[in-house]
Parts: sequence; structure tokens; C-alpha cells
Amino acid sequence: MSKTSLPAPDHATRLREALLAAAFTADGLLDLLGAPAYAALARSETVPALRATRGDAPLDTLVRLFLLQRPVPAGRVAAVLPLPECVADGWLTESGGEVRASVDVRPYSGPDGQDWFIVSDLGCAVGGAGGIGSHEEGVVLGIGGASTTLAGITVRRPVASALDVGTGSGIQALHASQHATRVTATDLNPRALDFTRLTLALSGAAPADLREGSLYEPVAGETYDLIVSNPPFVISPGARLTYRDGGMAGDDLCRTLVQQTGDRLNEDGYAHFLANWQHTEDEEWQDRLRSWVPHGCDAWIVQREVQDVTQYAELWLRDSGDHRTEPAEYAARYDAWLDEFEASGTKGVGFGWITLRKSAEAAAGKPSIVIEEWPHAVEQPLGPAIETHFARQDYLRDQDDAALLAGHFILAAEVVQEQVGLPGAEDPEHVVLRQNRGMRRATKVDAVGAGFAGVCDGSLPAGRILDAIAQLMNEDPVLLRDHTPQAIRLLVEEGFLEPLPPAGRTSG
Repeated sequence: MSKTSLPAPDHATRLREALLAAAFTADGLLDLLGAPAYAALARSETVPALRATRGDAPLDTLVRLFLLQRPVPAGRVAAVLPLPECVADGWLTESGGEVRASVDVRPYSGPDGQDWFIVSDLGCAVGGAGGIGSHEEGVVLGIGGASTTLAGITVRRPVASALDVGTGSGIQALHASQHATRVTATDLNPRALDFTRLTLALSGAAPADLREGSLYEPVAGETYDLIVSNPPFVISPGARLTYRDGGMAGDDLCRTLVQQTGDRLNEDGYAHFLANWQHTEDEEWQDRLRSWVPHGCDAWIVQREVQDVTQYAELWLRDSGDHRTEPAEYAARYDAWLDEFEASGTKGVGFGWITLRKSAEAAAGKPSIVIEEWPHAVEQPLGPAIETHFARQDYLRDQDDAALLAGHFILAAEVVQEQVGLPGAEDPEHVVLRQNRGMRRATKVDAVGAGFAGVCDGSLPAGRILDAIAQLMNEDPVLLRDHTPQAIRLLVEEGFLEPLPPAGRTSG
């Protein structure tokens, strides 16, 4: 794979119209290829898609040209695309009666069904450990699992300004363009800024303010309502590959990015990051991450996965194609990774999400900082659940036990109760409340907790519900009122119960 000069966006509108006319969209691809071949393509396996595009329909032509990156007869391309303009602008090259794509153009469906296109270097459409090939320094990858994860966890609300740090091929800037008046995108790699320009133009989005530089250097002194970043978070020996290696020791790049965010966020602004962090022998990982949270910010940090150092090294050696090199060269590179981890006392690496929110309460010394491990499936997009998480933290921060007992609550949508015990037993061993939305949490509750949650419809304050439960169970109502607020607080914090504002109460 070689890097070439990039296309000009001069006629991107005409190219976009031609792609849409041929149904070169996410839905169109699924219809043409079928689910198995479509999924295989996401794994960089092309044989099923080649078999599905043996016809000469316009969509067959475009899939072979842009996604499979095969030569296509010029006559077939000219019947679908404005060939002279595409060649002149650099999207395509023509030689010997055949046409080839200069860049990868991949259909992508926006959150409201928009037909978008992500533009990246050839052979770099899918990130991760797929072993795409021997990436060169400075190449720009397209959309992968990390990209879609970050897009899904971002809080989407109308904002005046948004910043995408380390924009890559521009997918986060593209999402932000739908709800931000002004979008700024930065990257240390100037090619990435050019690809972002192409992605926005070909997707029919407004241009972004593109700036070259590392981390927050290009936007010194400026603040934003939303900041997102899928940074080069890989903890590696050296900075061989710009798209993934941070170039700082250990997890210092992610730490620096997060710590500096407090000065870049406006009041009530959100920042979302993907990150890797070290698990060291002399420090709990939760304490390590707590130290990253900047003053004036609330935080919710979720560790999604942990790998030991051998798994981690092998993952990224495959990503860069090093597993295909000579055995001695591969062993030397592997050894260098393990030397790096041994020197820093690293025993494992965590991966997850970091969300910050600038708040007056945090600035006053009362931050809400939640750091947890949650490796289980979640429902994407998670942005709405993240926004309500912080709203619940705001509520709980201001409620003492008496206020909780005076509050009105409703059971969150799609929460179900499961009873676990031996078949035929009169009483279950325990009761589990389970969410089918958002984080999809599950929590054990006792009989009081289950009964309380089951009758929360907003009509009665919590204290009166507990009094009724005490009467039914022959419990002391005073003791129940003393012991239950902490359980209520946990059910609210984890999203099983939703507090009602005074206007939403039906009585009581």
C-alpha cells in the first residue's frame, strides 16, 4: 500500500449524487451483498463480496472499484460516475482502459439514516487486529469498531461548538456537524485533515475548521461545548505508527489529553474519549484514573476490557502486520514490547471510555466521579444513557436521606424482575432487577427493594411506600426508613429508578 496525493473535493457534490443514484449506500450494500458477505467485508475478507458482485450493474461496479479496490473497465465506470472529473480531481486513476480507485470510499449510515461516505487510504478501511497489512507511517484509517463506539457514547444535543481531537478520517467531526454550529477538527497528521475534508464534502456536510497539531496545541485559549477524541492510545515501544502510537511513555498521552480537557470545556460541556491505561504493580487502576480527572469536571469512566501484556502486544503486532514478517524480526519486536512493560511495572492494559462534564458543583469541590468495570453488552447509542447518568448524579448530590424519602420515583422503562431459586421452592433465593436498555445492568435486591421498585409509579413518596411495605411485612417502619435510603440511592444511581420532579408527581 502506497500513499498518493489526495483527491480534490471540487466536484464532490457530483460524485456524491452519482454514488447515491447507484444505491452505493449502507442499505444498498446490505441488499446487494447479503448479511454474511457484508459482515465478512467488515473483517477485511473480500471473497464473498467478490462473488456477490460478478454482475455488471452500477452497484457491482462501485463495490469492486471502491470497496474491493479491483480494476474495472473504463466503460463500466463511465456509465456510473463522471469519469473525467473523478480522474481530474484524483478520486480515480485510468490506465490501459482500466480504472482504479485512489482512495477507499465506504458508505456509512448516520444516526438518522443519513447516507454518508468515509474516505481513507486504500487498504485501511477497517482498524483493529485484523492484520490489514504493513501500515506505513502517516496513513489514515477509515471507520472501525473504536470509531463507532465513540460515536455511540457521545452525548448528542445542539451545541455552539465542537472539537474533534485527532480527527483521522473525520467520522467524529461528521457526526458533530449534525448538531454543532461550529466544528473544529485537529490532527498531527496533515493527511488526516485532508481526508476529513473529503469525508465531509462527499457526505454533504458543512466544512470544518481544520487545524494541524498535537492534542490541544492548535486550539490554545479556546473552549468548546463538546470535545471528542479517539486518540492514538496504544501503549507501545516508540511511536512507529501515527494513527495508533501516542509517542509518549506508557499511557501519558491519554492522561495528558484528559487532564488538559478541563481548560478546554465550557460550563456544562461534555468530553468523550476512548483510552488505554496501564495496570501497574504498585497502584490500583481506579486510583490511577481518578488522578486524571481535571478540577472542575465530573467523570464517568468505564473499563470495558483488560488484557495481560502478552495478549496486548500480540493484538497490536497483528494490527501492524508484524506477524507476517520473518520470525526473528517478529520475535525482536515482541521482545521490545515486553521490555517496555517490564520496565514500567505494567502487568496489564485496560481499555474503555472516559466521559467528563464541566460543572459548577465539581468546580466547588463536589465532583461526581464514578469509575467502574463493565465488560458486558450495552445498547448503542449510549449517549442518551450517559446524559441521564449525569442528571441522576446531580439529583443524588443534592438529596440527603430525608429528601430521598420525600421523593417520588418511577421504575425505568424495560426493567424486568427475575427470581432465582430451586424449582418448586416457596421463596426465591434472590431477586434480580435487570435493564434491557442502556447499560443493561442487573442488580440483586431483597424483598423490600423488589416490592419498592415494583410499586414506584410516581404517585406516592418513597417514605409512604416503605410504611406500607413495613405494614405488609410486619416490619418496624422506623427501622425500614432508616435502612432503605441507601438502597434507593443505588437504584437511582444505576438507572433502575427515575426521580420525578415536583411537576411530574400525581399526588402526595
